Amino acid sequence: MQNIAATQPPVAEREPHTTRIHSTELHDDYAWMRDKESPRVLEYLKAENAYTASMMAGTEELQKQLYDEILSHIKEDDVSVPYRDGAWEYLVRTEKGLQYPRYCRRPAGSTPSLNSTEPISDETVILDVNKLAEGQPFMAIGDSAVSPDGLLLAYTTDSTGFRQYTLHIKDLTTGQVLADTAERVGSLAWAADSKTLFYSTEDEQTKRQDRLFRHRVGDAASADAAVFHEPDERFNLGVGRTRDRKYLLLQIGSHTTSESWFLESATPEGSFQLIAPRVDDEEYYVDHRDGFFYIRSNRNAEQFKLMRAMVSATNREQWEELLPEQADAPLEDFDLFQNFLVAGYRERGLPVLRVFSLGAGGRPIEPRDIRFPDPAYTAFSEINRDFNATQFRYAYQSLVRPSSVFLYDVGTGESTLLKQQEVPGGFDASHYRSERLWFRAHDGTEVPVSLVYRCDAFQKSGKNPLYVYGYGSYGYPLPLGFSASRLALLDRGLVVAYAHVRGGGELGDPWHDAGKMMLKRNTFTDFIEGVEFLVREGYGDPARVAIEGGSAGGLLMGAVVNFTVADGKPRLFRAVVSHVPFVDVMNTMLDASLPLTVGEYEEWGNPNEPAAFEYMRSYSPYDNLREGAYPAMLIKTSLNDSQVMYWEPAKYVAKLRTLKNNDALLLLHINMDAGHGGASGRYDYLKEIAFDDAFLLRELNAEKKKGG
Repeated sequence: MQNIAATQPPVAEREPHTTRIHSTELHDDYAWMRDKESPRVLEYLKAENAYTASMMAGTEELQKQLYDEILSHIKEDDVSVPYRDGAWEYLVRTEKGLQYPRYCRRPAGSTPSLNSTEPISDETVILDVNKLAEGQPFMAIGDSAVSPDGLLLAYTTDSTGFRQYTLHIKDLTTGQVLADTAERVGSLAWAADSKTLFYSTEDEQTKRQDRLFRHRVGDAASADAAVFHEPDERFNLGVGRTRDRKYLLLQIGSHTTSESWFLESATPEGSFQLIAPRVDDEEYYVDHRDGFFYIRSNRNAEQFKLMRAMVSATNREQWEELLPEQADAPLEDFDLFQNFLVAGYRERGLPVLRVFSLGAGGRPIEPRDIRFPDPAYTAFSEINRDFNATQFRYAYQSLVRPSSVFLYDVGTGESTLLKQQEVPGGFDASHYRSERLWFRAHDGTEVPVSLVYRCDAFQKSGKNPLYVYGYGSYGYPLPLGFSASRLALLDRGLVVAYAHVRGGGELGDPWHDAGKMMLKRNTFTDFIEGVEFLVREGYGDPARVAIEGGSAGGLLMGAVVNFTVADGKPRLFRAVVSHVPFVDVMNTMLDASLPLTVGEYEEWGNPNEPAAFEYMRSYSPYDNLREGAYPAMLIKTSLNDSQVMYWEPAKYVAKLRTLKNNDALLLLHINMDAGHGGASGRYDYLKEIAFDDAFLLRELNAEKKKGG
């Protein structure tokens, strides 16, 4: 790498490397960046960080202002709503000045006022993540599970960001962490005896959860029994329990296919039994009540339906339909209790919670809907551990309403607010407005977009800076929750929009299917047309549009920028922020040794097949960079990312520097101590947000606050 002052962009050496696939040559002059241990690679990444720091010089005061502003809207000393599990109530505390939460519990029935954040005398800390993080640049908790008798806590930790977790078991009576441990651990589930723990582990090379082990407390990991191995590289496995705790469940799934196995929790030495064998492109998910497995399935039901089968007769031919498929409302999930169940649907892309009493024979009757007041929101089941409950806890928040936890009385149909997240710093919800709009894509498909803005700073005349976020992959619906950090943008006059493009899951599996594999380009054209629609309708200044996405959403960012440059419309976007972007599609998907690759064939296609290769090659951001004028871009990654390797964005930026012919900023920032999600500490994470916002606001000429 050429040594250049930090005021000039680093120049990465080009080492021609060509791979011939089918009849096409793939050129990759920066393949050498894959060597993570190479001093040359680390030198290059540090040079990029130095250049980014120099180009962001002058924004330090703005970054501090943004950080202070965001922090002012966060209640630093806070406590979650306690939930009951057995003889205990569990809660999470955050404390001013501490980066990480403390997980606590107290005897059930000792709950003080929910408005109080002070601990009571018999409350104990069962896990202090701040202590675990001492001396570590990164700390994250993976899975955790308290034994049925409440005496042991199993939990997993990651100290690098690579999402490689180590198992620990803590005696909650003595506070001692036991010698029991294991590496590369994923999911956890205790058997009824509180002495047997089941855990899954990942394959060392591909990071696929492929094995299940049975551990007896006190035994060495080398003595743990291997219970199950999944050889198919498309599939991952995980272990859990039914809500009534009678069965352990082994769930095995790919992106399109799943199957479940069960074992009585009281007989952990037994063998898991298969409910129904996997069938390609069919998924099913189960819970248990009174000798029946209740099954959410897409068998002959693209939008899923609810079935059930006797535990003694689980083959598909004996499944009984309980709730039929609704073509316009996908069944996303269900929560099963002794006397009722709650079905989670989506109508027009927004959640509805439908509560059914369970009548004679356990069949759902008397449906009641829990509906919500805002035009764009998120709602979901909260923590509900009591199988015999008569009340149901759910969470709700919207683009203008802070996170809230409610308790729904199944008998009366009434909801009671348990707690709404306090937002200090002068927040007034009436100052903000959200909308839900639909635009028509080029093929006639209606696509939703949700947006929020500050009322006294908004003019529907094309004068506001516009920020649009997108994802559109894996059938994942964009959550439309409240964000304290987003207020900094809204208070500076930005209209903030979320484009629910095809490839996501807002409208069920058909919406996902319409934006994956050989239809993936719909995701990109939907996003571009959504931005054009918002500008055309007066929601944004066409000269001040910023876009953002991360991971597969970073692929979206790279693709739409390339599309607009190719179409001669580079100024459709003024600025781009792309987090851990999946931009090197071809090289990654052709390398089956990388984590996730083989399983991802069901999302993107298998490039070893000529037709899929040509289609993927047509949109892969790294392979479609060309000479032209590009928008200002901030590309962010982490050295220890296990989902999208750091070299993808690093190579992308290096190549783009040789092709862009305008003076717009192109910045690469690498977190040298984190993984796919960025910094783990909450204050460090807020500083990352302030950095990103400073970049966007400077590019959009929107640094000053608006409104009253």
